[in-house]
Amino acid sequence: MSLESLKVQVIKKAWEDPAFKQQLLADPKAAVKDAFGVELPQEIQVTTVEETASHYYLVIPPNPEDIAGGNSNVEVVW
Repeated sequence: MSLESLKVQVIKKAWEDPAFKQQLLADPKAAVKDAFGVELPQEIQVTTVEETASHYYLVIPPNPEDIAGGNSNVEVVW
Protein backbone atom coordinates (compact mmCIF):
# COMPACT_ATOMS: atom_id res chain seq x y z
CA MET A 1 0.00 0.00 0.00
CA SER A 2 1.42 3.39 -0.95
CA LEU A 3 1.57 6.12 1.65
CA GLU A 4 -0.76 8.32 -0.43
CA SER A 5 -3.25 5.44 -0.55
CA LEU A 6 -2.96 5.01 3.23
CA LYS A 7 -3.57 8.73 3.74
CA VAL A 8 -6.75 8.57 1.64
CA GLN A 9 -7.95 5.50 3.54
CA VAL A 10 -7.29 7.13 6.92
CA ILE A 11 -9.28 10.23 5.94
CA LYS A 12 -12.15 8.16 4.56
CA LYS A 13 -12.31 6.04 7.71
CA ALA A 14 -12.29 9.19 9.87
CA TRP A 15 -15.29 10.51 7.93
CA GLU A 16 -17.18 7.22 8.34
CA ASP A 17 -16.19 6.17 11.88
CA PRO A 18 -16.55 8.76 14.68
CA ALA A 19 -14.70 6.57 17.21
CA PHE A 20 -11.74 6.17 14.86
CA LYS A 21 -11.72 9.93 14.21
CA GLN A 22 -11.55 10.64 17.94
CA GLN A 23 -8.69 8.15 18.36
CA LEU A 24 -6.94 9.67 15.34
CA LEU A 25 -7.20 13.14 16.88
CA ALA A 26 -5.97 11.88 20.28
CA ASP A 27 -3.23 9.45 19.20
CA PRO A 28 -2.76 9.27 15.43
CA LYS A 29 0.00 6.64 15.39
CA ALA A 30 -1.99 4.24 17.55
CA ALA A 31 -5.13 4.84 15.48
CA VAL A 32 -3.33 4.04 12.22
CA LYS A 33 -1.71 0.95 13.73
CA ASP A 34 -4.99 -0.32 15.21
CA ALA A 35 -7.06 0.28 12.09
CA PHE A 36 -4.59 -0.52 9.32
CA GLY A 37 -1.79 -2.51 10.94
CA VAL A 38 0.78 0.08 9.89
CA GLU A 39 3.31 1.09 12.52
CA LEU A 40 4.84 4.47 11.77
CA PRO A 41 8.51 4.77 12.77
CA GLN A 42 9.25 6.24 16.20
CA GLU A 43 11.20 9.15 14.70
CA ILE A 44 8.15 10.25 12.69
CA GLN A 45 5.77 12.64 14.43
CA VAL A 46 2.14 12.88 13.31
CA THR A 47 -0.22 15.67 14.29
CA THR A 48 -3.88 15.35 13.41
CA VAL A 49 -6.20 18.35 13.24
CA GLU A 50 -9.75 18.65 11.97
CA GLU A 51 -10.79 21.38 9.58
CA THR A 52 -14.24 22.91 9.85
CA ALA A 53 -16.32 24.88 7.37
CA SER A 54 -14.74 28.07 8.68
CA HIS A 55 -11.28 26.97 9.89
CA TYR A 56 -8.76 25.67 7.37
CA TYR A 57 -5.19 24.46 7.77
CA LEU A 58 -2.49 24.98 5.17
CA VAL A 59 0.34 22.46 5.43
CA ILE A 60 3.62 23.44 3.84
CA PRO A 61 5.67 20.29 3.18
CA PRO A 62 9.47 20.26 3.39
CA ASN A 63 11.24 21.67 0.36
CA PRO A 64 12.76 18.69 -1.50
CA GLU A 65 15.86 20.78 -2.20
CA ASP A 66 16.41 21.20 1.54
CA ILE A 67 16.39 17.44 2.18
CA ALA A 68 17.68 16.03 -1.11
CA GLY A 69 21.17 15.44 0.27
CA GLY A 70 20.02 14.41 3.73
CA ASN A 71 18.90 11.11 5.18
CA SER A 72 15.32 12.26 5.71
CA ASN A 73 12.55 10.24 4.09
CA VAL A 74 9.69 12.68 3.61
CA GLU A 75 7.60 10.03 1.87
CA VAL A 76 7.30 8.14 5.16
CA VAL A 77 5.23 10.95 6.65
CA TRP A 78 2.65 10.94 3.84
